[in-house]
Amino acid sequence: MTEQHITLITGASRGIGFSTAEYLAKQGHLVIGLARHVPEKPFPGEFFTVDLSDRHGTTETMANLTKQYAFDGVLNNVAVINPQPLEELTLDNFEGVIDLNLRVAIQTVQAVVPSMKAKKWGRIVNVSSIASLGVQNRTSYAIAKAGMLGMTRTWALELVKSGITVNAVAPGPIETEKTQRICPPGSELRKQCISGVPMERFGQPSEVAATIGFLFSEEAGYMTGQTLFVDGGCSININPCYKPR
Repeated sequence: MTEQHITLITGASRGIGFSTAEYLAKQGHLVIGLARHVPEKPFPGEFFTVDLSDRHGTTETMANLTKQYAFDGVLNNVAVINPQPLEELTLDNFEGVIDLNLRVAIQTVQAVVPSMKAKKWGRIVNVSSIASLGVQNRTSYAIAKAGMLGMTRTWALELVKSGITVNAVAPGPIETEKTQRICPPGSELRKQCISGVPMERFGQPSEVAATIGFLFSEEAGYMTGQTLFVDGGCSININPCYKPR
């Protein structure tokens, strides 16, 4: 009988994190979710409330969880955007975005890697963004998401001999609560965002979850250090003035 995979997801209460929890639970994973707020819908696994922006609280939570669970998977999904144009960017904003996106990923991976090495099997997936390629008013976020890609490639090299793969997904505009706040339906900003998407629509969290689910699978065992863009073609649309016909 195949051993059940135990997978940790940060930022699991909504959006991509929650959809991935649903997907993996259907695949037989025991999913452990972390977030600051309780999900509005029943969580498809076990959920723990924690403010991941609190470094010490995160350390304590991970110490307790690793005593209870032998993790062999982690999805580093928690993020914050806090858009600001360059000339208005504050250092507090910058530090907060970098901290939640990158520091939490480092803490979670450091905590779960020992059990992965003991099993000689593991899957680490980092959620980056098309913003890693550059986007207006997102200096902090673009740096953080580019940093996720750097960590993905670095960790892949460090952990490859332990049977652990490390990959990333880079979503484009996805229909989440966060996106709806930043680009409200019917707004000019939303129209502008969609105009740069060759598929001319926002993606669904379930579409990103399916890609992440593949990276957690046995079939993805020969992939490591890679980034899959789930973006409706945004990353290849180098000249948005010319739309596909």
